[in-house]
Amino acid sequence: MTPHTILAVTDFSTRGDHALARAAHLCAEHGAALRLAYFAAPGHTPPPDAACRLGHHAQQLGQRHGIRAGAANRLAFGVEHLLAETRCADLVVWGTEPDRRLRSLFVGQPVEGLLRACRRPVLVVRRPASRPYASLLVAVDFSPASRALVDLGFALNTTAEVELFHAISTANEGKLRYADVSEKAILAYRHECRRYAQGRMFWLTDSYDARRNRVLSDIGHGDPARQTVVQQQHSRAELIVVGKHPASAMSDFIAGSVAKRVLRHSRTDVLVVPHDREAATSASAAIRLAAEPATTRRVRAGAPRPPRRPNPAAMPG
Repeated sequence: MTPHTILAVTDFSTRGDHALARAAHLCAEHGAALRLAYFAAPGHTPPPDAACRLGHHAQQLGQRHGIRAGAANRLAFGVEHLLAETRCADLVVWGTEPDRRLRSLFVGQPVEGLLRACRRPVLVVRRPASRPYASLLVAVDFSPASRALVDLGFALNTTAEVELFHAISTANEGKLRYADVSEKAILAYRHECRRYAQGRMFWLTDSYDARRNRVLSDIGHGDPARQTVVQQQHSRAELIVVGKHPASAMSDFIAGSVAKRVLRHSRTDVLVVPHDREAATSASAAIRLAAEPATTRRVRAGAPRPPRRPNPAAMPG
């Protein structure tokens, strides 16, 4: 999927600047339209000139990169206020500082709430963006959605080196030990899981024969989220691509999805792709962008109106 419309979310922090730069680079690379939105985390007051600053950023990015860029005319004071904007975007680029208040331990970070409510790929940017991604690490679980993750990674940059990574979870081994299963049977189970993973990985990489020289693969053993982060640190991939199954806030709080834990522990950029994602129509996004007044227009800041064979070691994303 090649993005036609990109929504960049910023809070004017350093991470926000990185996100705007990355979004602009992606728009220039794919000929996409860019839309900027300001997000104020709960409990934070935006600067009085936030709307004007957002418009100036859009104008500067449009001129610098030769892209169509516009700014949302309302500030977002919560994830729910961003949802209307995300529906007109194929990709959301997120760049805000994490919420360090105690309540975030219980309600989660704002980006986690966005991932639950938004059915669009969300690119969480943490590093400066001066060039396209040169290397990607795609975490696969061999579900039907894994192929789509790889395709999306290639769509972001057709020349990037892509490494497919799968971690064989040890959770089921723990259950076997709890049931007093012999160590020999556990080793046999581990061998079968690895044999299955190798076969599926071969099938997945072989389907990209035209790009074989830029597709690597590796298999780890352990917690999928932790092993993905460790593998990224080892390979120095510039972006992690990970899928996310639909989940409620309660299930995320109790168990925590793989995508959520990768986001929390990784220090590099992470692209989270919902398995039930939807694509925005380029027509609706273009119409909305064209209808937007000039980006230098001054807008008063204020609160928005209310408005097949299963993998034996697979873990839910």
